[in-house]
Amino acid sequence: MSIILAIESSCDETSVAVCNNGKITANVIANQTIHENYGGVIPELASRVHQQNIVPVIQQALTDAKVNKKELNAVAFTRGPGLLGSLLVGVSFAKSFALALDLPLIAVNHMHAHILAHFIDDPKPSFPFLCLTVSGGHTQIVLVKDYFDMEIVGETLDDAAGEAFDKTAKILNLPYPGGPLIDKHAQLGNPLAYKFPVPQIKDLDYSFSGFKTAILYFVRDNVKANPDFIAQHLEDICASVQHSIVQILLAKLKKAAQQYGIKEIAIAGGVSANSGLRAALKGMEAELGWRTYIPAFQYCTDNAAMIAIAGHYKFIEKDFVGQDVAPTSRMVF
Repeated sequence: MSIILAIESSCDETSVAVCNNGKITANVIANQTIHENYGGVIPELASRVHQQNIVPVIQQALTDAKVNKKELNAVAFTRGPGLLGSLLVGVSFAKSFALALDLPLIAVNHMHAHILAHFIDDPKPSFPFLCLTVSGGHTQIVLVKDYFDMEIVGETLDDAAGEAFDKTAKILNLPYPGGPLIDKHAQLGNPLAYKFPVPQIKDLDYSFSGFKTAILYFVRDNVKANPDFIAQHLEDICASVQHSIVQILLAKLKKAAQQYGIKEIAIAGGVSANSGLRAALKGMEAELGWRTYIPAFQYCTDNAAMIAIAGHYKFIEKDFVGQDVAPTSRMVF
């Protein structure tokens, strides 16, 4: 029996969740709209807004879960990876909160939590399974053998797929955050209108730096010939870029599934909310006999529910940390 309060503050969302015996009973997320003015997350501003948000968000989560703070059994928090200033706010508050209530602390790896989000709702994947974890900062294929026995079998050598979406949006003069807008426009366009180069990377690894450059040159050259090119072809550009990224991601995932003989396949991370990726994965499920697992939208982007469910499994193992724990911007997987 456990009631766990979880705090997520790795980037620009202040989120708090409550997990009651493995069931998420509250998941509150406060977004930071201030970064829209700058076209990206400003770390110093993010940490300041976390300081403003964390107390009311915690209070709201406890209210939503109908839980008194004295009923809590542990406090879980994101230790890393992430923006150090943002992490400091969440970790410092978690430590103080736990110290005041004499509660054990549970440190959670943010990337592990994205994968464990699949254990919030049914159906849940069976071990072992492969998880394609895709976000603005990470692109990984992970072999998941148990809740905390995970091995990265493929990853990006440079930029992440989410970064490629965001960079494309910036090139197309779309406002921040651009990834969801690429997805929105892509649904109205022709995914085969334009062809972009596929990076030739060995094994199960990825690379998106050259892909981003190809899009930059493609747009630059076409705008030079036609200043209205973006406005006239926005939907087709977005659809073609999205199609290309999805195909790159799933080609390596298919290769990994064949290499390891696994048919339990999941996706996680912010880019797992992308409609093109979700639809393509479902298509491969039918084609290849996979059993696929896609998180609910609210558990794709950064959220404390995934920290809470990870904390739940760590609580079972009594995997606690002391008050000397510190956040880390780069955390060993």
